[in-house]
Amino acid sequence: MLLIAVAVSFFLNIYAVPLFDLDEGAFSEATREMFERGDFISTFLDGQPRYDKPILIYWLQAASMFVFGVNEFAFRLPSAMAATLWVLVVVGFVRRVRGDERTALMAGIITATALEVSVMAKAATADALLNLFIASSLFCIYLYWKERERRWLLFAFALIGLGFLTKGPVSVLVPLAVSFLFFAANKELKDWLRMVFNPLGIIIFLAIAMPWYVAQYLKEGDAFIQGFFFKHNIDRFSSPMEKHSGGLLYYIPVVLLAVLPYTTVLIRSLFRVKQLWQDDLSRYSLLWFVFVLGFFSLSGTKLPHYVLYGLTGTFVIMALWLRMQDDVGVVSLQSQWWLFMPQLILFVFLLLLPEIMEGALPSIKDVYLREMLGEYRDYFSLGYRAFFVTAIMFTIFCMGERRFLPSEKLLASGVVVALSISGFLLPVLGGLQQGPIKEAAALAKRNKFTVVRWHLNTPSFSVYTQRVTETRRPRAGEVVLTKNKFLPELGEVEVLYLKGGVVMARVVGGVD
Repeated sequence: MLLIAVAVSFFLNIYAVPLFDLDEGAFSEATREMFERGDFISTFLDGQPRYDKPILIYWLQAASMFVFGVNEFAFRLPSAMAATLWVLVVVGFVRRVRGDERTALMAGIITATALEVSVMAKAATADALLNLFIASSLFCIYLYWKERERRWLLFAFALIGLGFLTKGPVSVLVPLAVSFLFFAANKELKDWLRMVFNPLGIIIFLAIAMPWYVAQYLKEGDAFIQGFFFKHNIDRFSSPMEKHSGGLLYYIPVVLLAVLPYTTVLIRSLFRVKQLWQDDLSRYSLLWFVFVLGFFSLSGTKLPHYVLYGLTGTFVIMALWLRMQDDVGVVSLQSQWWLFMPQLILFVFLLLLPEIMEGALPSIKDVYLREMLGEYRDYFSLGYRAFFVTAIMFTIFCMGERRFLPSEKLLASGVVVALSISGFLLPVLGGLQQGPIKEAAALAKRNKFTVVRWHLNTPSFSVYTQRVTETRRPRAGEVVLTKNKFLPELGEVEVLYLKGGVVMARVVGGVD
């Protein structure tokens, strides 16, 4: 089942769904421009320096693009491969620590099919790769603590170095803080200090992480330091960036949704705090999750995928809880109903999504969003309906069936949830949000239009046209890609493409 879970969750449709803006489009276009500029040290987005993230994910995407060309599969493959390794690392770690193949496979399947992992594993961004390195480094630190073999510590330093090349300081912060809390709880802070300041480990970290940072600084100067370390790290924590804010409890509902369909398992397993604290592995995993949840709850900038850095710990905890339930063997019918209720609600919601969109349209004030969602009828097929009716029937069957173990049914339902996301929901959302961008780009490329973007931050357009797109107000005679609601501001225009709130037009008259 693990192989099926990974295939469905990470690889299904990664070639078919358009790149999502902003993030996927930005990463992919920055990678494409590396070839265009012949510069594989610094990244640029539509001709402007991009200091958001370090270089490793761009190098991996560039290698994939070199082999497979400019397409969604090439840009997403590094993330899917990283997520696959992430799952295998979870399986290998739990197997080594617990010596139980069944628990290890449970942990792997939970990791592969949890809702947020399934989404981020297919995203052409740095997050799947970063989570691989964070999880692997923390596992190595635990193995070092447990077995006292120096190789695990050196592996951890190497993995943290790779994480630093992927997304910067967060790859150091999470392992450092979690290990500090764990060693402090065990009254072993002297051991922690010796571990952290291991000379060979520090040399390994610097040897991996520093060459690119030094090269980038020598090339870009203080602009890189200000843009990456200050703006995209310190400023992100101290204040909301790009309107991504939220209260202290922001991540509570995010976590409950992120672990679907295992929400009930998470709640039940975390309520056993006293028992968790008595077991070394559970205590380590709990501290891992609690630190990430607490730290990013205090951050000024809040994004749903930040909490993913701590969810691997919960996947281990949930696998241990499910294994314990299997050993008990007797589960009440009421408990089974609660176990499968989250995915039942999800499937009912997705089945009724066309009606929900229809009902919501009149109340949507944003003209662009209303025009985009107004195209929904083109994307909900009979197959979509049939799948979710079947998924609901399967879930109800699991609620009442008593012959199979609850864990077996729950993990199978996890694969169904992953199939619903990869096979049906993401294609619908991709078609609605990104379909018009991709179609407009194809038209522009076919006709060799030089296009400027205005009031529309969609770098995927540049990926599909395979040329840099200026972002500014258009001049007379130029072709512009913008939102339909801004078209009247441009005076007389010739509309070349119009769909879903996106318009590509040639400006005929003068523009003020």
